[in-house]
Amino acid sequence: MKVRDVMTRQVETVAPSSSVEEIARLMKRNDVGSIPVCEGQKVLGIITDRDIVLKVIADGKSVSSVSAKDIMNSQVITVTSDQDVHEAARIMADNQIRRLPVLEQGSIVGIVALGDLAIEKIHVNEAGDALSDISQGAHH
Repeated sequence: MKVRDVMTRQVETVAPSSSVEEIARLMKRNDVGSIPVCEGQKVLGIITDRDIVLKVIADGKSVSSVSAKDIMNSQVITVTSDQDVHEAARIMADNQIRRLPVLEQGSIVGIVALGDLAIEKIHVNEAGDALSDISQGAHH
């Protein structure tokens, strides 16, 4: 089974100029912990809720004056829509992440989450291993 078979096609993205406040609201509304930063369909970076806490709040910065480009991680780990779901699960486990932007010819076409792999009963063991690795990693 391929990533395209399980990915979410409706992806919320933000522009590099989006404020952290807008991004946090979007995360809350969509119940997600990371959002890709895009210019058109090109992924420039990704922002996690942890980035907001560590790079904005803990540093005493204002959520309305800091923009996505200021705190995004530009080393984005992605998958392509034709990659196998086993591979996506392994990438998530190896990199301790729960969501991967999905690209086709360099453009974002979806997002695949750890939950997509588990919910679809595809590779529950791999997804479960990835999740437990991620959870354990958070405590180190």
